[in-house]
Amino acid sequence: MKMLSRSRAAVRMILRVLACVLASIGPGMQVLSQNAPNGSVDLQVIVVRTAADAEQAAQRLQKGEDFAQVAREVSIDPNASAGGFVRGADPANLRPELQSALAPLHLGQISNPVSVSGAFVILKLLGGAVPVAPAASQSVTGQHMAAKSGTGQGMGPGQKSATGSGHAIQFPADVAGQVLADILFERYPKPAGWQQDLQEVCAIRRKSLSEGIAGLENALAHPPEGARTEDEIQTHYALAQLNAYQGKMDGAVKEWGAAYKLAAASVPAGVPQLTEVLGVAYLHKARMENGVFSEPGALCIFPPRGSACFAQTDDSKRAVEYLTQYLQLKPEPADAVQVKWLLNLAYMTLGEYPAGVPAEWRIAPSLFESEENTGRFVDVAPAAGLSFVSMAGGVAVDDFENNGLLDIFVSSYDVCQGLRYFHNNGDGTFSDRSAQAGVADQLGGLNLVQADYNNDGCMDLLVLRGAWEFPERKSLLRNNCNGTFTDVTKEAGLAEPATRTQTAVWADIDNDGLLDLFVGNENAPSQLFLNKGDGTFEDISHASHVDRTAMTKGVTAADFDGDRYVDFYVSNLYGGNFLYGNNHDKTFTEVSEPAGVRQAGSQSFATWFFDYDNDGRPDLFVTGYYFSTDQTIRNYLGLPTTAGTMTLYRNQGGGKFQDVTKETRLDRINTPMGANFGDIDNDGYPDIYLATGGPEYGAMAPKMLLRNHDGRYFADVTDSSGTGDLDKGHGVAFADLGNNGHEDLVVSIGGATPGDSHAFRVFRNPGNANDWITVKVVGVKSNRAGIGAQIHVTVQDAGSALRSVYRTVGSGGSFGANPIEQHIGLGPHAKIVKLEVWWPMSNTRQSFTNVSANQFIEIREFSKDYARVRRKSFVMGGTGGLKTTAASAGP
Repeated sequence: MKMLSRSRAAVRMILRVLACVLASIGPGMQVLSQNAPNGSVDLQVIVVRTAADAEQAAQRLQKGEDFAQVAREVSIDPNASAGGFVRGADPANLRPELQSALAPLHLGQISNPVSVSGAFVILKLLGGAVPVAPAASQSVTGQHMAAKSGTGQGMGPGQKSATGSGHAIQFPADVAGQVLADILFERYPKPAGWQQDLQEVCAIRRKSLSEGIAGLENALAHPPEGARTEDEIQTHYALAQLNAYQGKMDGAVKEWGAAYKLAAASVPAGVPQLTEVLGVAYLHKARMENGVFSEPGALCIFPPRGSACFAQTDDSKRAVEYLTQYLQLKPEPADAVQVKWLLNLAYMTLGEYPAGVPAEWRIAPSLFESEENTGRFVDVAPAAGLSFVSMAGGVAVDDFENNGLLDIFVSSYDVCQGLRYFHNNGDGTFSDRSAQAGVADQLGGLNLVQADYNNDGCMDLLVLRGAWEFPERKSLLRNNCNGTFTDVTKEAGLAEPATRTQTAVWADIDNDGLLDLFVGNENAPSQLFLNKGDGTFEDISHASHVDRTAMTKGVTAADFDGDRYVDFYVSNLYGGNFLYGNNHDKTFTEVSEPAGVRQAGSQSFATWFFDYDNDGRPDLFVTGYYFSTDQTIRNYLGLPTTAGTMTLYRNQGGGKFQDVTKETRLDRINTPMGANFGDIDNDGYPDIYLATGGPEYGAMAPKMLLRNHDGRYFADVTDSSGTGDLDKGHGVAFADLGNNGHEDLVVSIGGATPGDSHAFRVFRNPGNANDWITVKVVGVKSNRAGIGAQIHVTVQDAGSALRSVYRTVGSGGSFGANPIEQHIGLGPHAKIVKLEVWWPMSNTRQSFTNVSANQFIEIREFSKDYARVRRKSFVMGGTGGLKTTAASAGP
């Protein structure tokens, strides 16, 4: 009886919160228009869960805060990330409470909070005609069966954003079910302290999902008294989403098919959305049944080379059928770019792309051709013993065993999946030693970042959790220097409070030789933990003036102004970014505006400092992020766009940056989550890999590999390199896994749901003839790992003038972690004229001459000599086609 009671409660919650609140705002919501259809209204909407939240939002609006910004930060409505804009809503489709709230409003006025079935709504009237008296209540179809606080991930089909002028942003069909699963999780009864118990979090996820599904199935089998066709459609839709969430696509398309039939018979306004949903669902089903997620090979590399035809094509044909039908139904086909794109991908699975795609909907593969050729990367993960499937996750590559071999940690967004640790066998393969290392019970985690926080010479690991979903504790795993790790989070003072985070950076803020920790949180203050040197940390977030609240998605550290003290940059999804200048007294001043890197009004994600032009000053890279494949494909097609591009700021010195995005050819739109930088061709200039993705199953776009051309511009080499995987990319690391002098691409591929899990990727570098050197620094007075130390190599290539290559010791980008040791490309036939290391922490410099290229060296702080390091060289996954330069095996 207890289970049945909870199931009934779950279905009541779904139908009340989703159907009655979210769907009541209207179908097919679109961006603000100056010309609303007759009888319709243009609105902005904020939906929150509690009266206290509503009162707080209302007070902010009364103080003059921007409605759109408040909506982005607090609303759980699907249009939250679009500022709450709704175009052409029919008042007759609103619930009576909302109609009554609208009736007295004049243009520009904001309603008081309105209680609607367990939630609270605030409306702002922007235009259109409002009836004086409330009309009869009408419900809508189930296309808006998702919402998520603060993330924007629950946007339904046909919805658009209002982020500037130009073409409104289209968002993918709501198919994956993640948001609905998260609502079930959030509403499920929880014991005290659950956020600190990883096993309990897993148990809640499983129970809430199981009981929610049971409740929906019971509602279909035993409809409540007075249930309408619209209620039945919504219930089928919700059940389909939860099936899709788990990857049970047979059940998902069955339920969506039932909803489609009901809508076609009784609620025709819902047919277009359900048509798109079925097209996306059948395409995802086809890809699952043909092994794309488990054994991808070249099946999801775009553009395809040769035939990518699936063995089982029935579901692909159904996808083509529904996607084509949607395009035929669409009154404005120009707004259906992302559906055209998915139609092209569906034809690709049939081996009929591009010729078989109807001309009016064909997207030519020539649009994706590389600007130049750097050689073909090949996925060798299965051959290397890294054959596993996972949801989204982080990657950290480093020598965790101090044996000269790079090992790999991989986390998972799945709160029931343990941390994976792969030991490098030294022969091109890895062994899973998660259990032996004592990390298999470290469940969940979207990102990882390593550091030797206690200066014992062994690399430790930080696991970050809760991003996009609910607060969870972090895990600090101390390396015991014997192949095992111990969770010391609580003892270190990092467990509480639990937060939603996926980003952190280690840096020594006061030059005391101890690594401190900056953590960026979602819709909560950032945290700065001061390392006390005894294994514990002190939270100085407020005292240091860095505890601003934002939807933080990336943090990075560098001494941008050359004063020997590290500074921080914080990248936020909404509301502008922060640059914290170090005041040398454990406090910081926010200087993004005078520095020119605020990016107010943009949506930012991954970020890092790197010296892209080798002038000795750290430049700043920031990716844009919009939950829209539409904008990415429009950018390839040369069509009008609204979403922001990635941004590159050149450090001009004097604390100022210049936006050089356009001249460096980075004014491109994509949806990168995981991202990092490295040197794929050993020319000394850092290249960029963007692992694109989004939570919805239709959010597929090629990853992007961008080659740095001598610090002048970046060229897209995705097609020629074979790294344009279509599935969801997250943690990225550049790492010379085989000690052969060439950096491979290590990429966690997988989405936000179990049904979007994907095989891990290791794209092996094809090799080149350029020279290189790998430098490991060891701090004595400075932190042991040398994080923050700066390396300057003066090099002369054959027939060329002297030039400089600069690197700052660290793990690279903000979503994925490179090895702390620095792999440095030198160019062709290179002579190292001088190699220098500056230790800002101790303000000392070392200078070495007669350093040979193509070797591994170690430099200890204050030492007059460097040490050559013996390392075995090998090729990951076999030698096929790799041109390699032999690594040094010693003096």
